[in-house]
Amino acid sequence: LPPITFSENEAKAIFFAYQSLQYYKDIPFEQESLSVLKKFLNNLPSDIQNSLAKMQDEVIFWVPDRHCATLLLKEVFDIVTAGWRATIRYSSEYATSVRTIVPIGLYAMNGLWYCPAYCLKAKAIREFRVDRIEEIVEAGEYEEDWLEGKEIPSLKEYLDHKESGDDIHITIQLTKLGVKRCEADFLLARGLTVLPGGEGIIDMEIARSSLELVGECLAALGDNATVIKSDELQDLMRRKARELYYHYCQEP
Repeated sequence: LPPITFSENEAKAIFFAYQSLQYYKDIPFEQESLSVLKKFLNNLPSDIQNSLAKMQDEVIFWVPDRHCATLLLKEVFDIVTAGWRATIRYSSEYATSVRTIVPIGLYAMNGLWYCPAYCLKAKAIREFRVDRIEEIVEAGEYEEDWLEGKEIPSLKEYLDHKESGDDIHITIQLTKLGVKRCEADFLLARGLTVLPGGEGIIDMEIARSSLELVGECLAALGDNATVIKSDELQDLMRRKARELYYHYCQEP
């Protein structure tokens, strides 16, 4: 590439973009990103280099430390960008199975990589954690009739629906502590209303695929959250409560 001149703020903006990925355990072009950063810094004036070095010690885009390796991330990235289908061996929480999927895209959140895809076995869109893909058995082009006429959304459309799905209407009452914890939750914060006394109400629509995520969050809140509306969510919370009871309170 021809030489490009950056202002100090432009250099900081590029450095910030790199920093946002630094603490991900795996990224598709890990070695290349390191060499790009080295070349970039070496061609900046010394005063800007010193400024960035100081900023690196004081400003961090922190990502939770994950202890699971995403060994096939680059291969999944290549399949997604090529617009291919893939037959994968996938280990979920409950079983290992072989699935043929048509990926929608690839996204990262809280240190983990996800690949939403149309699953030919389920005949629906499912979300696959990339670190749980044990093997890519086969990859290549697919026929449109495999989708059985179903319209596959773009990744942005999928994520917008994931965040603002309208499958289930939930209402949750929160204590003051429950409010403070839910303010930081990427999903529940969208429907949170804080009342004058500091308590709160969550009243919102969610995608059915997000029900388990909501249940996990509420389980961590204990009695600081009470489900007022949604039979499905109430049943889920009762199941989680029974599982915890039998795990801790039954005689061995």
